[in-house]
Amino acid sequence: MVTMATVAALLAGLGLTVRGLGAADDALASFDAASWVWSKGAGELARLNGVSARIDTRADVPQALRHQVQVSQSDRFVLLRDVNTGSIASMDLTDLRVFWNAPSQPGLGVSVALHGDDAFVVDAVQGKVQQIDPASVQPVGEPLQFPPGISGGLFDGAGKLWIAVPSEGTVTSIQAAETGASRLRTDPVAAPSHDLAVTALDKGIAVLDRTTNALVRVDDKGAGQPATLPLSSPGELPPRSDGDMIAVTVPDERKVYTVTAAGVRDVTVPDAGGELRPAVTYDGYLYVPEDEGTVHVFDAEGRQQQPIDIDRPGGDLELEVRENRLFINAPGSSTARVVDDNHEVRTVDKYDDNVLGGDPPPVKAPPAPPKQEKPKKPQADKPGAPRSVRAAAGNAEVRVSWQSAPDNGAAITKYVVEGAGRTFQVGADQRSLVVDKLTNGEKYRFEVHAVNRKGDGPGRSSNEVMPTAEVPDAPGTPVAEARPDGTIALSWPAANGQGHDIARYAVTAVTEGGTAPIGEATGTELTVAANQIEFGKAYAFTVVAINDIGAGSKASAVSNSVVPFAAPGAPENLAAATVAGQAGAVSVTWTAPPDNGRPITKYVVKAGDKETEVTATATTLTGLGDGATVQVTVTAVNEAGPGAAATASARTVAAPTLTVTGVDPTYNTAKVTFSVNNGGGTTTCTLAVSGGGKGSTGSCSSLSATGLKPSTSYTFTVTAKNAAGSVAKGSAKATDALYGTATCINGDSGDQKTYCDKDVDGRNGNEIFKVTRQDDSQQAGWVKNGTRLKTYCKKAGEEVYAFVYNDKKRSTWWIQVDYEGKTYIPWAWLNLDGGDDLADLSTC
Repeated sequence: MVTMATVAALLAGLGLTVRGLGAADDALASFDAASWVWSKGAGELARLNGVSARIDTRADVPQALRHQVQVSQSDRFVLLRDVNTGSIASMDLTDLRVFWNAPSQPGLGVSVALHGDDAFVVDAVQGKVQQIDPASVQPVGEPLQFPPGISGGLFDGAGKLWIAVPSEGTVTSIQAAETGASRLRTDPVAAPSHDLAVTALDKGIAVLDRTTNALVRVDDKGAGQPATLPLSSPGELPPRSDGDMIAVTVPDERKVYTVTAAGVRDVTVPDAGGELRPAVTYDGYLYVPEDEGTVHVFDAEGRQQQPIDIDRPGGDLELEVRENRLFINAPGSSTARVVDDNHEVRTVDKYDDNVLGGDPPPVKAPPAPPKQEKPKKPQADKPGAPRSVRAAAGNAEVRVSWQSAPDNGAAITKYVVEGAGRTFQVGADQRSLVVDKLTNGEKYRFEVHAVNRKGDGPGRSSNEVMPTAEVPDAPGTPVAEARPDGTIALSWPAANGQGHDIARYAVTAVTEGGTAPIGEATGTELTVAANQIEFGKAYAFTVVAINDIGAGSKASAVSNSVVPFAAPGAPENLAAATVAGQAGAVSVTWTAPPDNGRPITKYVVKAGDKETEVTATATTLTGLGDGATVQVTVTAVNEAGPGAAATASARTVAAPTLTVTGVDPTYNTAKVTFSVNNGGGTTTCTLAVSGGGKGSTGSCSSLSATGLKPSTSYTFTVTAKNAAGSVAKGSAKATDALYGTATCINGDSGDQKTYCDKDVDGRNGNEIFKVTRQDDSQQAGWVKNGTRLKTYCKKAGEEVYAFVYNDKKRSTWWIQVDYEGKTYIPWAWLNLDGGDDLADLSTC
């Protein structure tokens, strides 16, 4: 156990920071039900606790920010391989010492494998398998050499490493040792030049011959009895199969076949808009990832369950079964998933900063763009004829090679070569065949046709050749160079024609698990066009010399490996939007395009005369003026330079415009209605009242004024304001009159007195006076009970509290009313509308 201070000291010089280690007893060593997962966009490695479904430790790996990283782990070590640079790192989980000092060939085609304290680097292109020390990442012993273009490199549950050699149709088990690795045994599993896919088992491996659809299990006792599966298109296997079930995914059919001791079953996977990746089995269930971020789930009976969706996966989803948990990682997303043995799914925030030393809260990511409608696939048909079918004679043999046939909407499963009275099946990823046991001096011609799920395509014949002992020597070892335009430049030392002129050279490309002719040249140089190769994938090359009588040499030694690259593609899902709360600004978001073989180092964002460089996939441009329509372009840049630009447009916030549509008053309030064009901004609206009263703030369609006086003129002014400016409009309106009801009833019994309806000497009901006192000489008249009177204002005067009117209402206030002009009635005799509130009247 070490403290955080010790860890920081260990890692300070390595550019890697570990966080989340609090108390010493928080076990720095990995524990059960934990998995280390990679976050591409953050450049972080995080330990996902499968029990709590939380991140408990995070490690910054700045050297690999936005890179594709392979992660292999055991209870003691974590091995990382940066696919973009080839660098290999190791983290010892007992003390968190980190080494990042072992190089490998960049690109896809090299992998690291780890089991316990045993580790290997497998260069599938070169056919080299090197044991390494997982702590120091240094070689242990001499490498094991296989033919170029191997596949596999997987540990089984018993700790044996397995390698498949498609060119030979064999698999080999390898045992690690203190002095270096050794081969344990090699078993034939298919005919030479067949495509092979492998998956590791608890003990041994399963091998799918993708050319014949035969599946065979191999362990330390050898190969079992193969079973032929009913596949009509190429099948794929996951790196590891859990338990007895083996899942074979057929993307072209959108089917998964499960193979157990009970037999073969299949399920059809719904289309969520992406390409299927190899399905993973876990505790009897089937988990089928799709490259758009969906994992389809099927139970043991093949019934579909609720799918798992992850926005912005940022690459292929990574599924791994560890310690009775299924971990699902999306390298480009901030989240992962944990599935327990009840098949309950929990979401994990990989950027969770609720760990010791966590970062400040990150800027909220923009919402995921809507998925674009997937174009319909064209109607599938039988394949076309292979291209450039060529034959070169050797000593009692002929080498036949060809370029790929058009698949016409259905993946090629194999090629069939016929000639010399024999028929051969060749894997779709091989595309060359050496036919031996021929007779020198006899002429031969071969025909090749492709096969897909729709059937056999048309054949194409080779040139006629005659085997001979007069073959040239092999050319010298070729040298390959990847160029920024996506091409590969090849050169090699000329071959010795042994008395004959060299007519041409045939070049074959070697990749992980396959070989294929790539071109021919009359000289000793060849440029491989960008459209013939896959960016980001490692390639090596061999060359055969062919003389003037059509005789070919043995293949040269394999060249160095290169990773072709070109400028990135155009950023995808580009969206520009108004920044509602900021003047002269637009926000821009996009998703990363294909990097085309080299990591994207930056994005150049332009709008008008403004330009900025960012490394994230979102930014805000400012200083663009108000109400301006802005054209935005975003370009990704990598080692090859800037790629194609994506464009979008948006408008900056404009100052609002305002129209007052009406004022609807009462005697003490007013509702003002209006319409606002907010200019794309976040707009606030306020109402002010001149002459008294109180306005309001809020809705930008109507506001209300309160505290107004009746029969009074006011000016109501509405102001609308956003980040780009403000506008105000006013409207004048008088409030409604306030009325009151003359009252002449007994306050207790409610009885109306007789003098309320007629003149009675000395008692004239609801008397109205010209002054604010009961002065008979100043009487203006009287009104019957229930008469409504328009009021103007209030004025202090003589107290009136006559019992007969209302013994509970006594007041010195008199109300000015509209009766024979402006006259007065005691408030005690008048009940005002709206609650009889004197505050509704101003003072006269």
